[in-house]
Amino acid sequence: MRVWSIHPKYLDAKGLVALWRETLLAQKVLKGETKGYRNHPQLVRFRDQKNPLQAIGTYLQYVYDEAVQRGYNFDQSKIYDIDQSLHLNVTKGQIEYEWHHLLTKLEVRDPERFESLKGMKHESIEAHPLFSIVEGELENWERVTKK
Repeated sequence: MRVWSIHPKYLDAKGLVALWRETLLAQKVLKGETKGYRNHPQLVRFRDQKNPLQAIGTYLQYVYDEAVQRGYNFDQSKIYDIDQSLHLNVTKGQIEYEWHHLLTKLEVRDPERFESLKGMKHESIEAHPLFSIVEGELENWERVTKK
Protein backbone atom coordinates (compact mmCIF):
# COMPACT_ATOMS: atom_id res chain seq x y z
CA MET A 1 0.00 0.00 0.00
CA ARG A 2 1.36 3.42 -0.97
CA VAL A 3 -0.60 6.53 -0.02
CA TRP A 4 1.53 9.10 -1.84
CA SER A 5 2.43 12.45 -0.28
CA ILE A 6 3.30 13.86 -3.69
CA HIS A 7 0.61 15.36 -5.90
CA PRO A 8 -1.38 12.72 -7.81
CA LYS A 9 -0.83 14.65 -11.06
CA TYR A 10 2.63 13.07 -11.25
CA LEU A 11 1.29 9.51 -11.26
CA ASP A 12 0.78 7.57 -14.46
CA ALA A 13 -2.62 5.99 -15.20
CA LYS A 14 -1.75 2.72 -13.48
CA GLY A 15 -0.41 4.58 -10.44
CA LEU A 16 -3.47 6.79 -10.10
CA VAL A 17 -5.87 3.84 -10.28
CA ALA A 18 -3.77 1.92 -7.76
CA LEU A 19 -3.72 4.95 -5.45
CA TRP A 20 -7.52 5.19 -5.59
CA ARG A 21 -8.00 1.49 -4.81
CA GLU A 22 -5.36 1.38 -2.08
CA THR A 23 -6.67 4.52 -0.38
CA LEU A 24 -10.22 3.16 -0.48
CA LEU A 25 -8.80 0.09 1.28
CA ALA A 26 -7.10 2.38 3.80
CA GLN A 27 -10.45 4.07 4.43
CA LYS A 28 -12.03 0.66 5.11
CA VAL A 29 -9.22 -0.14 7.53
CA LEU A 30 -9.79 3.13 9.40
CA LYS A 31 -13.53 2.40 9.53
CA GLY A 32 -12.78 -1.01 11.06
CA GLU A 33 -14.30 -2.87 8.10
CA THR A 34 -11.33 -5.13 7.42
CA LYS A 35 -8.91 -7.20 9.48
CA GLY A 36 -5.89 -6.77 7.19
CA TYR A 37 -3.55 -3.76 7.00
CA ARG A 38 -4.63 -2.44 10.42
CA ASN A 39 -1.03 -1.73 11.42
CA HIS A 40 0.20 -0.55 8.04
CA PRO A 41 2.71 2.29 8.50
CA GLN A 42 1.13 4.37 5.73
CA LEU A 43 -1.96 4.80 7.93
CA VAL A 44 -0.15 6.32 10.92
CA ARG A 45 -0.47 9.93 9.74
CA PHE A 46 -4.21 9.52 9.20
CA ARG A 47 -4.85 7.56 12.37
CA ASP A 48 -3.07 10.28 14.37
CA GLN A 49 -5.62 12.89 13.29
CA LYS A 50 -8.58 14.06 15.38
CA ASN A 51 -10.90 12.60 12.70
CA PRO A 52 -9.01 9.90 10.75
CA LEU A 53 -11.93 9.16 8.41
CA GLN A 54 -12.26 12.79 7.46
CA ALA A 55 -8.50 13.01 6.83
CA ILE A 56 -8.46 9.95 4.54
CA GLY A 57 -11.70 11.03 2.89
CA THR A 58 -10.26 14.45 2.11
CA TYR A 59 -7.18 12.75 0.68
CA LEU A 60 -9.45 10.60 -1.50
CA GLN A 61 -11.42 13.64 -2.69
CA TYR A 62 -8.26 15.17 -4.16
CA VAL A 63 -7.41 11.88 -5.86
CA TYR A 64 -10.95 11.83 -7.25
CA ASP A 65 -10.53 15.41 -8.51
CA GLU A 66 -7.36 14.43 -10.39
CA ALA A 67 -9.12 11.41 -11.89
CA VAL A 68 -12.04 13.55 -13.11
CA GLN A 69 -9.59 16.02 -14.64
CA ARG A 70 -8.10 13.11 -16.62
CA GLY A 71 -11.51 11.87 -17.72
CA TYR A 72 -11.59 8.79 -15.48
CA ASN A 73 -14.79 7.46 -13.99
CA PHE A 74 -14.12 6.98 -10.27
CA ASP A 75 -17.07 6.59 -7.90
CA GLN A 76 -17.13 9.60 -5.58
CA SER A 77 -19.86 8.01 -3.44
CA LYS A 78 -17.20 5.67 -2.00
CA ILE A 79 -15.64 8.58 -0.12
CA TYR A 80 -16.92 8.50 3.45
CA ASP A 81 -16.31 12.05 4.70
CA ILE A 82 -14.30 15.14 3.69
CA ASP A 83 -13.15 18.49 5.06
CA GLN A 84 -11.28 20.45 2.41
CA SER A 85 -10.18 23.01 5.00
CA LEU A 86 -8.06 20.24 6.56
CA HIS A 87 -4.29 20.33 5.98
CA LEU A 88 -1.62 17.99 7.28
CA ASN A 89 2.14 18.42 7.22
CA VAL A 90 4.62 16.26 5.36
CA THR A 91 8.38 16.62 5.49
CA LYS A 92 10.56 17.68 2.61
CA GLY A 93 12.57 14.49 3.13
CA GLN A 94 9.42 12.39 2.64
CA ILE A 95 8.55 14.22 -0.58
CA GLU A 96 12.08 13.67 -1.93
CA TYR A 97 12.02 9.98 -0.98
CA GLU A 98 8.66 9.43 -2.66
CA TRP A 99 9.78 11.36 -5.73
CA HIS A 100 12.74 9.02 -6.24
CA HIS A 101 10.51 6.03 -5.55
CA LEU A 102 8.03 7.20 -8.19
CA LEU A 103 10.73 7.89 -10.78
CA THR A 104 12.07 4.36 -10.30
CA LYS A 105 8.60 2.97 -11.02
CA LEU A 106 7.98 5.27 -13.98
CA GLU A 107 11.30 4.48 -15.61
CA VAL A 108 10.01 0.95 -16.21
CA ARG A 109 6.25 1.47 -16.38
CA ASP A 110 5.95 4.76 -18.29
CA PRO A 111 9.27 5.86 -19.82
CA GLU A 112 7.68 8.87 -21.51
CA ARG A 113 6.35 10.24 -18.22
CA PHE A 114 9.68 9.41 -16.58
CA GLU A 115 11.53 11.49 -19.18
CA SER A 116 9.20 14.43 -18.66
CA LEU A 117 9.63 14.39 -14.86
CA LYS A 118 13.19 13.25 -14.20
CA GLY A 119 14.73 16.72 -14.47
CA MET A 120 12.39 18.43 -12.00
CA LYS A 121 14.09 20.20 -9.14
CA HIS A 122 13.06 18.94 -5.71
CA GLU A 123 11.89 22.37 -4.58
CA SER A 124 9.34 22.49 -7.42
CA ILE A 125 7.69 19.14 -6.59
CA GLU A 126 4.18 19.69 -5.28
CA ALA A 127 2.66 17.74 -2.42
CA HIS A 128 -0.77 16.15 -2.53
CA PRO A 129 -3.20 19.05 -1.85
CA LEU A 130 -3.97 17.71 1.64
CA PHE A 131 -0.35 18.24 2.67
CA SER A 132 1.85 21.24 3.36
CA ILE A 133 5.58 20.64 3.01
CA VAL A 134 7.66 21.40 6.10
CA GLU A 135 11.38 21.03 6.75
CA GLY A 136 12.45 17.63 7.94
CA GLU A 137 13.88 14.26 7.10
CA LEU A 138 12.02 11.13 6.08
CA GLU A 139 8.81 10.62 8.09
CA ASN A 140 9.25 8.15 10.96
CA TRP A 141 6.39 5.96 9.70
CA GLU A 142 8.05 5.38 6.29
CA ARG A 143 9.48 1.90 5.78
CA VAL A 144 12.49 2.03 3.50
CA THR A 145 13.19 -1.14 1.58
CA LYS A 146 16.78 -1.91 0.64
CA LYS A 147 17.45 -3.24 -2.84
